[in-house]
Amino acid sequence: MSTNSVALTRLLLRERPSLLRLAQRIVGDALAAEDVAQSLWFRVQRVDDNPPIINKRAFLYRLAANLATDQARGARRHGVLFEMGDLPEDVADDQPSVETQMMDQERVRQLEAALEELPLRCRQVFTLRRIDGLSADQVAGRLGITLNAVAKHVRTAVRHCHERMQSESDA
Repeated sequence: MSTNSVALTRLLLRERPSLLRLAQRIVGDALAAEDVAQSLWFRVQRVDDNPPIINKRAFLYRLAANLATDQARGARRHGVLFEMGDLPEDVADDQPSVETQMMDQERVRQLEAALEELPLRCRQVFTLRRIDGLSADQVAGRLGITLNAVAKHVRTAVRHCHERMQSESDA
């Protein structure tokens, strides 16, 4: 670490309350001023010895003021970019249409009917694995079956549901 960095770090620790007040006056927020102080500390750690800094206190305060000004400008730019204004009336609604909702509900009913047609063990495995999100090991342990049986039941259930959903949509 350079001698300038060491001297500036010591000065920063001693002058921290004053530097925070300066930053807070510029950025207008205590938390943002803390961010400036942290950025200041990181910046001070990278200061070289060449050229030597004659007035370290003035350098430190100027650096703090510049960092705070940059942060305030960035916050204003962010505010302008992401400011919520009045939304135009022709903006699309992110909710699905009533028709889409009704079609989705019908597809869920069809899927439930297809699952009801499955043998009990196959339906249990599929429900635990795909709906409840259990791992294959957990399903096998809970039901006392092998991992191969879990995979077979899931394949059977998926194939059956897919065929039923296809035949319903073709009708």
